[in-house]
Amino acid sequence: MNEADLREQIVRFGRSLFERGLTSGISGNLSARWGERYLMTPTNSCLGALEEDRLSLVDRQGRPLSGDPPTREVFLHLALYDERPSAAAVVHLHCTHAVAVSCLADVDPRDVIPPLTAYYVVRVRRLPLIPYYPPGDLALAQAVRALAADHGAMLLANHGPVVAAGSLEAAVYAIEELEETARLFLMLRKEKVRQLTAEQVEELRRRYPEA
Repeated sequence: MNEADLREQIVRFGRSLFERGLTSGISGNLSARWGERYLMTPTNSCLGALEEDRLSLVDRQGRPLSGDPPTREVFLHLALYDERPSAAAVVHLHCTHAVAVSCLADVDPRDVIPPLTAYYVVRVRRLPLIPYYPPGDLALAQAVRALAADHGAMLLANHGPVVAAGSLEAAVYAIEELEETARLFLMLRKEKVRQLTAEQVEELRRRYPEA
């Protein structure tokens, strides 16, 4: 994919996420790998009103090369790219239900949302909880870096989800699945729930190892 197509894709997915209520105001950020550089949404930008020529282009150290200044979460994105060579895109949102789950005190920090559906297991796999740090704090990026090699999706405490994947499309679909499963999780918290068994989960992971 050339640079122009990648810029168009970031703008298109950003608008789609915003129009469907998966992010609001100036929250959330997207990025995509382009060779040894990264295209990112600018700081304080609305995902519903991105402009292709104003997207931030940064190098591997996060230094701006062109466009508007990058998201303050630039080092969060770079930590995922550094630790996951297969990652071609990162999506970070403040979607309502996933953020609500990130605020709960009684979740398992090793795997926040249980295996409720096959699609969640395939697209998200395990979801560890990263302790709270202020947005843009370098300590947040380091906490993500420590788990990124083994986890393509994480939930930032009192903040929101972040997902890395092999394409921007795949990262968007994964974070959408995460948000929908977070909504189901909240709906079912007072119900007796039938989760997928450990054997069913392992079968899904064997069948879809590249998800």
